[in-house]
Amino acid sequence: MSGHHHHGHDQAGAWRTLAALALACGLLGLGALATELAAGPAWLRGALAAAACVAGAWEAAEEGWHALRWHRRIDVHLLMLLAAAGAWIVGQPLEGVLLLFLFATAGAIEHFAMDRTRGAIDALLDRSPKRARRLGPDGAEAEVAVATLVPGDRVVILPGELIPADGEVLEGESAVDESTLTGEAKPAAKRRADPVAGGTLNDWGRLVVRVTRAEQDSALHRIVKLIREAQESKAPAQRAIDRWGDAYAIFTLSASALFLVALLLTGHPFRDAGDPANSSLYRAMTLLVVLSPCALVLSVPSAVLAAIAAGARQGILFRGGAAVERLADVDCVCFDKTGTLTAGTPAVAALEVLPASADRRRALSALLSLEAGTTHPFAAGVVAACRAEGAVQQEVQGLSNSPGQGVAGTIAGARWSVGTREFTGAPEIPGAPVAAGAIVSEVWASDGAVTVRATLVDEIRPGSGPTLAALHAREIRTVMLTGDREEAAAVAARQVGIQSYGAALTPDAKMAAIRRLSAEGRVVAMVGDGVNDAPGLAAADVAIGMGGRGSDAALESSDVVLADDRIERLVDAIELSRAARRAIRVNILISIGAALGMAAYVVFRPGVPLSLGVGVHEGSTVLVCLNGLRLLAHRPRRAG
Repeated sequence: MSGHHHHGHDQAGAWRTLAALALACGLLGLGALATELAAGPAWLRGALAAAACVAGAWEAAEEGWHALRWHRRIDVHLLMLLAAAGAWIVGQPLEGVLLLFLFATAGAIEHFAMDRTRGAIDALLDRSPKRARRLGPDGAEAEVAVATLVPGDRVVILPGELIPADGEVLEGESAVDESTLTGEAKPAAKRRADPVAGGTLNDWGRLVVRVTRAEQDSALHRIVKLIREAQESKAPAQRAIDRWGDAYAIFTLSASALFLVALLLTGHPFRDAGDPANSSLYRAMTLLVVLSPCALVLSVPSAVLAAIAAGARQGILFRGGAAVERLADVDCVCFDKTGTLTAGTPAVAALEVLPASADRRRALSALLSLEAGTTHPFAAGVVAACRAEGAVQQEVQGLSNSPGQGVAGTIAGARWSVGTREFTGAPEIPGAPVAAGAIVSEVWASDGAVTVRATLVDEIRPGSGPTLAALHAREIRTVMLTGDREEAAAVAARQVGIQSYGAALTPDAKMAAIRRLSAEGRVVAMVGDGVNDAPGLAAADVAIGMGGRGSDAALESSDVVLADDRIERLVDAIELSRAARRAIRVNILISIGAALGMAAYVVFRPGVPLSLGVGVHEGSTVLVCLNGLRLLAHRPRRAG
């Protein structure tokens, strides 16, 4: 079951049509009232009232007929039409007009609220440029449609212009405002080889960018698609309300019919010309109105859709209402180390090749060749260090990948493996080439005779410590799960202040650790990069990906994506989901309280005007919409 309107007017801007119909209903109704007060002709009052009812009932009739014909359902639109017809039957057409006017007005407000949430997302695409300056092979510039750009094209972006497509910088330096994607106001510095995203704003420098993705595959378009899908997917609370919605509509109709029969059996007249409000039909119609579930069915989507839109503006991407609801319940967060708690760009501090008599260039070339094809956070640093020593990339045959352990392949007839020391089978090398206290990681390579040890140093993200402190202040347990060795894990854990950790864990071991926490009754979130941590992310109640400007893996495998890789957003996401949960609870209390309170008043207090019942019913509906819409203004509040 849906809210007021779910079929005919879901398109953007439909609220304007509904508002126009509501306005027409109101003006015609006022005309009918003025005619009555001025003792004008009865036929004119009736004609104006009838025209008002047609305007007010138009959308309700369309939706009610659709539900009845195609879904064999009695929904709230039909209940309202029955109540309005009842008002006419008992000789109170103006009360029927008032009912339909308020119902149509509430419907317009509902659609306006939902339109605002979609508008917040569509505004992202409005930033997407339509034209670009493409460089030809001869270096000449030509203005072309962005839609025609293909990977490999070179485009020029001048200061103050929007970047037309995802790409990487070939020439120039600048700062780029990425707030449309990440919510971060401070521009990001860009120079040669740095990635840039379509729809972001070039600040001060001229850039030449090589296009890496077509327009429809850009980070911006994928993020918008993701959010639209999220808005269409229902939260668990909404699914529960939908499941019982049809039954509730039938209950409302049955309760009103039984109330009518009970009144008739106790001697109350069916119609009462002298006192219409005391007639059995009038009181039954009033009960029908106050019990109708408009506010209840809107209590969840109004809050969830607004939370999804508010999150998107802050660089937090919820993949549906279930993620919004579930994140609010999280009481334990597991973190990957490299690239999550640390910066994820470790630099090589030492490259050792043993035995000393071995061909160093051959060994480093093998290491380079295998690392060049991997997405592991260490790979870029290792590749750069090998190239700096003159290593060259060679063809790799028979490549095999063992997630969380390493890769292996044949290079120039020799079988090399790269990864953990255990995976490569390399002998231990005594002595640490890096000072104690640094977060040190190691990448090993071996062909059985020659061993390479690359020692890398990583830095803690500036936001990791404050984020963990904020989680602890909210009584959320923190755990670090890393495949790195014990020494590196211990240093990282001490520096960020995490409560517990597990080191030297395979992907399967990470998954088992998360399942153990779940078995303890905890609601567990896992924060990782969306690739190496896939088993752990799958096992967690909520998977949170470090988005890396909307990387495919993170977007696809996570329930929540932190689009700009800023871990501080995790606290913002939790606060937003908890605010949404509070709004949902308040909405449900408003809707049920208003319905049951007014129902009791109607049953036990004769003469309750239909207009009062309509006012309370539609007032609660509008209040629920506005309470949900309030989340659009939610701002991060990171204080411990």
